[in-house]
Amino acid sequence: MPTKYSQLRWLWLSGGVIACDQAAKQAAEALLVAHQPVGVLPFFDWYLTYNTGAAFSFLADAGGWQRWLFTVLALVISGIIVQWLRTLQRGETLTAIALALILGGAIGNLIDRLVFGHVIDYIQVWLGSYPFPAFNIADAAISVGAALLILASFRGTGKAPRVNPE
Repeated sequence: MPTKYSQLRWLWLSGGVIACDQAAKQAAEALLVAHQPVGVLPFFDWYLTYNTGAAFSFLADAGGWQRWLFTVLALVISGIIVQWLRTLQRGETLTAIALALILGGAIGNLIDRLVFGHVIDYIQVWLGSYPFPAFNIADAAISVGAALLILASFRGTGKAPRVNPE
């Protein structure tokens, strides 16, 4: 009896993102001093900082309620992503990979919010003389996943639409 194909098989990628993200955050906390950059390349520093807000420190100074808002949002979005993965077809691998990356990143940052009340960031990239907001592996996975999701939407599944002859 054949088994139903499932794109949930890509959840291993989410788990890998979570594991790498959490390990890197622990290393950053153990090895770096907050707000003291460690130069690696002219355009790249290790830079430990804490973000109580969302992307680009949105709502970082909101007083604490944002922790719970972003926690609930991450939980809801994670549930939607798992359901979306469950419904994907065999030819939608790029979409599945994109969603798995986004899910892993969302959960990686969710763990920080629940455990510490903030997200641990430690990567600082410079655009000329301007620092890009610090980020982490979870943020990078979300960004790459979002870009792949956009790409997948332009590419489609590559399958011809099924027509029901009447």
